[in-house]
Formats: sequence, structure tokens, C-alpha cells
Amino acid sequence: MDLAMIPVLLAGLLALAFAGYLVLFILRQDQGSDKIKEIASAIQEGSRTFLRAEFRVLAIVAIIIAVVFAFVLDPKPWVGVAYLVGTITSALAGYLGMSIAVRANSRTATAAISSWARALSIAFSGGAVMGFCVVGLGLLGLTVIVILFDDSHVWLGYAVGASLVALFLRVGGGIFTKSADVGADIVGKLEAGIPEDDPRNPAVIADNVGDNVGDIAGMGSDLFESYVSAIAASMVLGLIIYADKGILLPLLLAAVGVVAAIVGVFFVRPPQVGGSFEEQTSKARATMNRGVYVSNILMIIGGFLLVWFYLGSAEIGVFYAVIAGLACGFLIGLSTEYFTADKGPVKGIVKSSQTGAATNVIEGLAVGMFSTVIPVVLVAVAILIAYQAAGLFGIAIAAEGMLITLGMLLAIDCYGPIADNAAGIAEMGGLGKEVRERTEALDAVGNTTAAIGKGFAISSAALASLAWLATFFAVAEEELGRDIIVSLTEPKVMVGLLIGAVLSFLFSGLAMKAVSSGAFAVVTEVRRQFKEIPGLMEGTAKADYARCVDITTRKALKDMIVPGLLVILVPLAIGFGLGLEALAGFLAGTLVTGFILAILMANSGGAWDNAKKYIEAGHMGGKGSDAHKAAVIGDTVGDPFKDTAGPSLNILIKLVGKVAVIFVPIFVLVVT
Repeated sequence: MDLAMIPVLLAGLLALAFAGYLVLFILRQDQGSDKIKEIASAIQEGSRTFLRAEFRVLAIVAIIIAVVFAFVLDPKPWVGVAYLVGTITSALAGYLGMSIAVRANSRTATAAISSWARALSIAFSGGAVMGFCVVGLGLLGLTVIVILFDDSHVWLGYAVGASLVALFLRVGGGIFTKSADVGADIVGKLEAGIPEDDPRNPAVIADNVGDNVGDIAGMGSDLFESYVSAIAASMVLGLIIYADKGILLPLLLAAVGVVAAIVGVFFVRPPQVGGSFEEQTSKARATMNRGVYVSNILMIIGGFLLVWFYLGSAEIGVFYAVIAGLACGFLIGLSTEYFTADKGPVKGIVKSSQTGAATNVIEGLAVGMFSTVIPVVLVAVAILIAYQAAGLFGIAIAAEGMLITLGMLLAIDCYGPIADNAAGIAEMGGLGKEVRERTEALDAVGNTTAAIGKGFAISSAALASLAWLATFFAVAEEELGRDIIVSLTEPKVMVGLLIGAVLSFLFSGLAMKAVSSGAFAVVTEVRRQFKEIPGLMEGTAKADYARCVDITTRKALKDMIVPGLLVILVPLAIGFGLGLEALAGFLAGTLVTGFILAILMANSGGAWDNAKKYIEAGHMGGKGSDAHKAAVIGDTVGDPFKDTAGPSLNILIKLVGKVAVIFVPIFVLVVT
């Protein structure tokens, strides 16, 4: 084992140890009254029920694919083993992070009784557990695979294993969470006229469960995949250029990122604040941004020193590629915040809500369309800088640079669902108006951080998928022993481009339809319970929460099958049917449309959500006004945009590239 592996292993262990420290901090906090404990327990049990059901299906699929990899990719049977390791570590990260999140939510709500700052600290710490479980397990697993196997195909197998979990948790979790959310809103807020998190609503627990399985476990698995993918692609391309140092540099950069993120967490110290809703949300955003700034500054210093002393001053262009990715991610966060926080675009949606739901939806779609421009330009600039600085390896390193402080970034993102759950628990637990206002302020910030996280995840997926496209060319040319020439005048290439472009829309349509179908089932069940359970609407009887959780679980697992098969089977069909050049066109088409469509959906949904929250804070007539009713409809339309179809496209644009790379030897053998 190269001695340079030791600090990488230590960094992975440090990340897990820090996650353990945060777990102890969270578990020491007050769980609240017996009623709060009962509500929290129902959310925990629902989350476990969904994950158990999903992991049972996942285990069967993972074993089948591992066997295919082990025997079809002969003589590389260890690819199947690495694939299983990637699946297990990603699933474990998602399970651990979600398990703590569902314990942090009730503690956050209880802390808000006496301290807004304490509540923020607990919610942020819960998100940080997910962040450092992801980077710790991802880095440790990949490093162990590299130590044991001197074969780049085996490393890539580990990354593909992470993709399967992301596919299940992101797509399946997204369908679950929005089926429950939309169903609860339609019957609860629009038909029955009861508050969003009213305990009389039978779907309210399923809605809160969905926040955890979709926005925490799903987002964690999504970024676990991106993180591992970017490092693995950098290693494969680095091996070609820098030999062993090219393998180790991406791992060492990730180790520096772990340390930088941990230090940044200690700078997230919320002040004791009172004041208006806007003042509380502003202070919360500034508090978490401080941690991001510190992490990024430390990463810039550490990255420079590492490249300078490890590769030498002549290769400083690699550092510029890291900075290109880091700056791109940071600026995309600012862009997403502008389009989804309570600024001009969101206030435009609020204003349009005065004339009804139609103008609210039109304005929200326009905001989403406008919001695609800046991320696309930023990613394009990052690509050009990275390529100019260090070639194709630079593009892969830029993708890693965007994710290099993932522990901090994922902490901020996963804070959002915990704050959302805390607000719901405060409502269901009857903790009073002041506590509800504090948790609503935390939740409003969480909506923005979640939107920023989605924009960041989508953009990092675009860079990561481009890195995999570069890896595809490198591996294919190595297998063929010649260059691959992809010409737009070649009909097969154009066919590949068109199929890749339309796949994003087909995939999104299936995801949206799945939410519609799931929401219909939830609406039917909630209406039945309101009708058949005496005293439910009066608050003297208890709703059957477990029934709604069971319905949404079964619908999510069923409806994710076709989108999941498309992601795997279509690139195989293109590769075997049309050849490597057409497959390259297919990957490019999927990347371009998937990236832009995902940004549009995520930002439209985030803007609609915060427009509703802005009105609920007392603007334009507040809750119950005509503007609020229009905003609720816009938010309901935006739910599957931002939490199902949009984020699920991350998996699509990354996984098709991985499937293509893994099967290159078979394509070469069969087609050429």
C-alpha cells in the first residue's frame, strides 16, 4: 500500500468519527413531551418501513446485476464484488443519515420552545451527520477498493454500485414524498381547509416520512454517487496522464476537503435573535453561509499546497481546475438562492398570485426558464477553464472540486427537511404560535437551502457526467486501440443525440405521472377516512396514518420500475445496436437536455414553494386569501417538479454514462 493512502484512510475515519460526535450531541437533546415523542415515533417507523421495503427490492436487483458484472465482464469478476461494496456503503450512508434525521426533527421542535438558535444548531447537526456519513463511507470504500484491486474497471464498478442505490432512493423516494405531499395538500388544505400539518389529516405522517426518504436519504445517495463518480473518473483519467500520482491525487484532494468541511461546521454558530420572520431567516442563512465560506477558503489553501508539493509547480493547472469547479458550485448556489429565496423572482410569483392560479403557474415556469441561463453559463465556463488548465483530467477534477466540501454542503441541504419536519411536529404537537413561527422561519430557510442543494446537485451531476463522457472516450479508445471520431454528419450519431435528448423528457414524464397516480391513491384514502371515521374532522378520533404510508410505499416501488429500467437498458440498446460513436452522441444528448430540464424543474418548484411561504408569513392577505389559494396550487404543481422529476434527472445523466463505460469491452467485442 502506498503511504499516501494513509491520510486518505484517516480522513475517511475522521469524517465518520465526527458524524458520531454529532450523533451524541443530537441524542443528548430533549425529545419533548409524550405527544411529541408519539408523533416522532410514527415518522421514524414510517421511514423505516419504506426503507426496509425498498432495500428488500434493492438487494435482489443488486445481486442480479453483480452476477452479470462478474460473469459477463469476464475476465474482470471483481467488478461485481466492487459493485456490491458500492451498493452497501451507499445504502448504509443513507440509512444512518436518515435514522438520525428522524430523531433530530422532534428535538429541533422542542428546542424551539426556548431557543431559536438551539433549534437551528440541532437541525444543522442532523444534516451534518448525513453529510459526513456520505463523505466518510464513500471515501473509505473507494480507497479500500483501490488498495485491494489494481484495475480501473473495478473502481468504476464501485461507483456504479452507488448509482443503483441513488436510483432507488432518489426516484422511489421522490415518488413517495410527493405522492404523500400532493395528496395531503389536495384534501387537507384545498378541500377540508385545515392547516398543512394538521394531525387530523391521515396523510400528514406519510408527508413527513417523505421528507426523510426523499430529501435526506434520496439527496444523500444522489450526492454520494456524484462524489464517488467524480473521484473515480478523475482516477481513471489521472492514471493515463500521471500514473500512480494521478490515482492518488483525487483521493488526497477529497481528504483535504473532509478536513476543510469539518472546520467549517464549527463556524456555524447561530446568534440569539428575535425580530421579524425576515430577520430570522436572514440570520439563519448568514450563519450557514459562514461555514461554507470558511470551508471553501481552507480548501483553496489546502488544494494549492497539495498540487504544488505533490505534482509540482509545473502542474499547477490541476489546481486551477479544482478552483473552477469549486467556484462554479459556489456561484450556482448564489444564483439558485436569487431565483428561489424571497427576492425579485419569488416576489413576482407572489404578485401574480393575486390574479389566480393560472398566472402563478405561468410566472413560476418563466422563473424556472430564466434560472437555467446562469448555471449553464457557469458550467460551460468551468469546463473551458478546466480543460485549458489540465485537459480532460481537468474536467474530472473540476467535477470533484465542485463536490470537494460535500460534508458541509450536504449538511446545509439536509437541514431543510429536518426543519420542515420540526415545523410539522410543532403544528401537530400544539406547541403554540411562537414556537410555530420560529420553526416556520427555520423551514423557510430550509426551502431555500434545499433548492440550493438541488441546483448544486444537478450542476455537479452535469460536470460528473461530462467526466464520465471523457472516461468513456478514454476507455473505448484504449479497448479499440484507436481514436473514436464522432461526427454530427454521421446519421447514427444524430440518432443517438436525439434519443438521448428525448430520454430526459420520457423519464421526467414517467416520474410526474407516478406522482399523479400516487397522489390520486392518497387522496382517495384520505377522503375515505374523513368520511368513514367518526369524529376525525372534529379531532376526537385518530387517523390511520400507517395506511397512507403503506399505500405510498407500494405505489413508489411499483412506479419506479420502468424509469429505472430505461436508465440501464437504453444505453445498452444504443451501444449494441448502433455502436460506440452513436453511444457517445446519446450520452451528450442526455447530458444537455437532462441538465437544463432538471434546473428548470428544481428552481420553478423552489420558487413556487417559497412564494407560498412568503404569503403565509402575512403578505398579500396571508393564509386563506385568494392569493394564498393560488400559491398553494402553484406549490402543489411544483412539488413533483422540485422533489421528484428534477432531482431524478441527476441519476439519469450520470448512470447512463457509467453503464456505457462499464460495458465498453463488451460493445467492442460484439459490435466491432
